[in-house]
This record gives sequence, C-alpha cells and structure tokens, in this order.
Amino acid sequence: MASVQLPLPPIRPGSPIHLGASYDGFGTNFAVFSAHAVKVEVCLFDAEGRHEIARIPLPECTNEVWHGYLAGVHAGALYGFRAYGPYRPEHGHRFNPNKLLLDPYAKQLHGHVRWTDALFGYRVHSPKADLSFDRRDSAWAVPKAVVTDTAFNWHGDRPPHVPWEKTVIYEAHVRGLTMLAERIPPRERGTFAALANPFVIDYLSRLGITALELLPVFAYLQDRRLVMNGLSNYWGYNTMAYFAPEPRYLADGSPDELRHAIRQLHGAGIEVILDVVYNHTCEESELGPTISFRGFDNASYYRLQAGNHRHLVNDTGCGNTLNLSHPRVIQMVMDSLRYWVTEFHVDGFRFDLGATLGREHYGFDPGSGFFDALLQDPVLSQVKLISEPWDIGPGGYQVGNHPAGIAEWNDRFRDDVRSFWRGDAGMRGAIAARLLGSADLFNHHRRRAWSSVNFVTAHDGFTLQDMVSYNRKYNEANGEDNRDGSQDNRSSNWGAEGPTEDAGVRATRERIKRAMLMTMMFSNGTPMLLGGDEFGRTQYGNNNPYCQDNEISWFDWELAKTDAGRALFDFARHCIAARLSRPSLRSTRFLTASSRTLQGVPDTGWFDETGSEMTPERWNFPEGRLLALRRIVGERQDANSAQVSASLLLLNASGEDREFILPRPAMQWHAVLDAAETAGRGGAAPHRQPEQNRIIVAAHSAVLLVADHVTL
Repeated sequence: MASVQLPLPPIRPGSPIHLGASYDGFGTNFAVFSAHAVKVEVCLFDAEGRHEIARIPLPECTNEVWHGYLAGVHAGALYGFRAYGPYRPEHGHRFNPNKLLLDPYAKQLHGHVRWTDALFGYRVHSPKADLSFDRRDSAWAVPKAVVTDTAFNWHGDRPPHVPWEKTVIYEAHVRGLTMLAERIPPRERGTFAALANPFVIDYLSRLGITALELLPVFAYLQDRRLVMNGLSNYWGYNTMAYFAPEPRYLADGSPDELRHAIRQLHGAGIEVILDVVYNHTCEESELGPTISFRGFDNASYYRLQAGNHRHLVNDTGCGNTLNLSHPRVIQMVMDSLRYWVTEFHVDGFRFDLGATLGREHYGFDPGSGFFDALLQDPVLSQVKLISEPWDIGPGGYQVGNHPAGIAEWNDRFRDDVRSFWRGDAGMRGAIAARLLGSADLFNHHRRRAWSSVNFVTAHDGFTLQDMVSYNRKYNEANGEDNRDGSQDNRSSNWGAEGPTEDAGVRATRERIKRAMLMTMMFSNGTPMLLGGDEFGRTQYGNNNPYCQDNEISWFDWELAKTDAGRALFDFARHCIAARLSRPSLRSTRFLTASSRTLQGVPDTGWFDETGSEMTPERWNFPEGRLLALRRIVGERQDANSAQVSASLLLLNASGEDREFILPRPAMQWHAVLDAAETAGRGGAAPHRQPEQNRIIVAAHSAVLLVADHVTL
C-alpha cells in the first residue's frame, strides 16, 4: 500500500489532543501548536521527499493547536508544515511560509539538512540582516517527517530498576563506542544495532556496569560552520527533533533498532540513560536558520530579551534558550520524555544544562514549573533523573540546589579529586567531603547520598589517560587555534608531555589512574565512568573533541588488548565489584559519625597516617596529603553485640611511600585493592596485608582494607 493514496478525501477537523502525526490504520491526524499563526498547512511529499504532492490547510484551531485528519495518509508518508503569520522580528514574530517546517513531534526523519541560504527566514546578505524577508522555498533543503506506526514486540521486556545505591554509570557515544570494534559487522558499527551486539553487552557486563548513559541520540543538526570546515557536530548537543532518533545511528533506517538494543541491554541487567538537550534547539540565535520552532512560533518557543524581542536570551551559549515558562513548551518536553520511556523503555535521563530547565523569568527556581511537572509525573518520577546543574546565564551555577529526587553531576567532586591526586596543598578537607557524598552540597530536603553523581572525567574534558599525560590541552584539530576547551584541567604529565617510554613516569601515571578510580568507586554517591577510561583511552590531549568524528574520539579497542589495558580493566572491574558487594562503600544516607555501634565506634572515622583521629589542626595542615577513612555498617545481633562490615580507605597523594598505623579498635583487616599493584595481577593484593596493625601505602597510591563479619 502506498503511504499516500491520491486523490485524498477532504480533510476533516480531527483532534487537537495528540500533537504531531497520529496514524490510526486508516489515516493520520495532524496537530501542531502555534499561538500566533493565522494559518498552518500540512505538506505531503513523494516517497523520496523531493516533490511536494499536496498542500492542505489544517481546518481547525483549538486552544492554539492547529489540527486536521487526512484519510489515506498511512505510515511511511513524508510530510512537513508551513506556518503563516506576522514577520515582525522587533515583536519576536518570524513567520515565513516559504520555509518548510519540521514537525516538533516528528518521530522519524527522512533525509538531512542541505546547507543553503534558503534555510534562513531573512536574506542573509541583506544590509537589514534579519529584518529582511526571504521568499525562497526551503523544502528541498530540509528533512521530512515520517508518519510512523510505533508498534513493537517487546517480548516481555522489563526494565532492570537498579537501585540508585547499586548504580554504576558508563558514559559513552553511540558511534565512538563501536566504530573501531572489529567483532561488530562493519555496517553496524557506530549504530544502535551495535549496542545490541554480544561484544558490547558482554564487555559491559564483565566490567560490572549497571547503566549505559548515551550522549545525545535525538536527531540533531550539523552546524554550518563545522560542515564548511570539514568537521561535524560529533557529540550531538544540537537537537532538531525531540521525538526522533538520529538517522545516522540507524543501520537499517528503523527506530526499532534502538528498541531492540535497549531490550537486549535490559536482558543483561543494564539500564539505558539518555543525555537529552531541552535547554536550546539547533536554530541558534535570531540569525540562525528556520528549521522548525522559529517558524511555528518564535515568540512562544524561545525566551526573548526583555524590551528587545528581536533578540533571543542566550543562557545556554548556543544562541537561544527554550522557554520552559510556556505551558506548551513544557508540554512538548514532558511528552518527549514520556515517549522515550513508554515507547523505548528508557530508564532515565541526564539533562544537559539542567539549570536552564529550572529558569523562570526571575531566574533559577528549584520549584520551577518544569521541575514540578517532572517530579509529579507518574511515569517520569519513576525513572532516574540527572541534571547537569549549570548554564552560562546569571546565577547559572546551581550544584546542590536542584529539588529532591533529581541527582546532579558534581563537578566539585571532579575538581577536588583531580587536585588532591595532583598533590595540591590543603586538599584533605575537600577530598573528605567528596568521599562522603558531598553532604555540604546535597544533605538537605531529605536528599540521599546518591544525589551526587561522582565523576573524575566525562565526555567534556580530558580522558583519564590524558589527565595524567598532559599539562596543557591540544585542540588544534578543532580549527579554533586551541582557544576552545577548558584551561583549568588540574592535570599533570608527571614528568613527560604526552606518550613516553620512561618506565618511571608510566608507573606513576598508572598508580594515579588507579587511585582516582578507587576514589570515585569508593565514595558515597553515584559513580560515573567515562567510557574507555578503564583501558586507557586517549584523545591525544584534546579536551573538547565535540567536532571530531574520527580516531580522536572513537574507542581504540587495540589498547584494551595491551598488558596495561587489560590490567587497568581488571582493576576497574575489581573496584566495581568491591563497591557493589560491600554496603560500607555505597551508603545511601549521609554519614556524619553520629551513628555508633554498641561499643561506641562511630560509623565514620577520619585518621591521619599515625592512626590518630583528625583534629582541626590536622585538617588545616596544608601539606597533609595522607588520609584514612573508616566506614562501618552493621546489624544488631542481640542486646550485647552487633555484626558489622567495615572498610578502611588509605590515601597517599604524596611523592613518597608512607607507613600507615591503622586506627583502633584493631580489626582483622585484609587488603582488597592496591593502586600500586603491578600490571597483570588484576588489582588483587594478597601480599600487601597489614602487619602488626601497619601497612605501607606507595606514593601516589591508595589501598582499600576490609574487615567482614566483625562482631563489636
């Protein structure tokens, strides 16, 4: 059956309830929001998307939703819209019916953007700039939306529902993870189909990962500047369609590939979290192209500058800011989120520039309309919600200030851990706060310790290998004369810049990488591992490879086969296993030393290398780089005893091997992990046991001791 049966019967009023294109087996209902349009047309295209075969005005507008039902328009049909209304930029209105508009609710795309000046609502080279009006038709240059039938056999799929306290997140990019994976068929590499491959699933399972967090997978626009320079928007933080998967990630063109991958990952007990970008769209500033939202209702979808509605608010650094104070914009975001949970069984979301989502006209508000809608939603409140709690707008740094129920990326953890292991002075108090879940930031409103998402590295910045290999960034390949990317990396090359054959430098680097992994995995909170860090992935010193869809960003799986790569993988695997098997390493509550065992031993204790409890003088000693953290959890056995499990984490960020005297009361401690363990032993440390309540901790290293089933 053809996707469009011509001639079509007259369009009927249809329904405004479900926005987008809704197929019922006989025809399709079209509905789109625009508060300021005076007419909206649906445009149908041939199977190749080249020729417009019908242009039909939507006959009804109810509560600012334009709608109509067309019998004979079936799944697979290609369509777009044209919106008529005032072109008055000084009032925020930029309607131009010459520009074909992508449905904000498009669930699948056909074709891609072809860069041309015709994409802009104004004459690009006019001296009046965006106050001018362009009459060229853009239909040939924009992708078309596809009418879809979302039926899929999930075969009884059940999301794993991994508790927060047992969650270990692995951040990766769909393409980067598998482009160089030889065990995956070439045509599937870099696609959703590759995520379902046993190679990927077995690898993540062996490592112990419980959640795969994917960089943006919604359909996104390739920036004109990058395309002109032979680069690409690799990361994908440039959303074009909030309901459609990125076409490049579909090996066979069907969104069902992602559903299948999620079903396979769920079967292995692995959740899927999507990195989502609802803070801005791909349409840039008022000088950007007209692809969708701008053409439908610029004044509703975007925040406009007070007193100067020609210009957009740019709290995101991307030219525009979605207006989450508008009920229809909130509805679109909520509908999108629910769609990915109900139709793709996604387990959670990481909100890019999450502070923007909490902005009202007066600034950031943890009780904003969007946060309130999100947390009361019966579907979305049950999945994992994570915010990147900052943007570049006024008061944009909001770490710790999001509402209860939303976890947050904790950049204070990143910075303090890096500084401590670099050997910076005066860091003992800071590292102590991070190890206990950053209670100084998150312990309010009955929040739990998992609210702090702890990471040392992420997609934005150095990899772990580069953190210990470079003193400066090397971003020349990005074409911005190395001006882009953070200058504050808190890294150290430990004696040689970049790759080196110096055995001493390499040994130091390996110890520090392991010590950082231990610090992250054994801190209260939710650990997030940057994909590839577990085997030494490098970006060759580039700390901002957002535009590098090549070997700079792709996982070099050959590194995982080297002795160093295998040893680091084994070590990371042991760290994860130790965390998941010992409650003392992953407490859900904030430990304050106020809770005590039957013999008066607090659940948390801090000590220096002499086994003495920390005092204000010791905390404030700037050259103190050694620290011991003891944590105890247990259950009462009877009126006189309690059985407990205890852990003792010893940190030595100095440049010398140091002896630690273990604190009282004495326990039967044994070493589980030692960051100084040589390659090939997988992190196990049977010969590094305490003797006479003492143990040597190597320079730039850490040791984890445990005492299980102790009765106090």
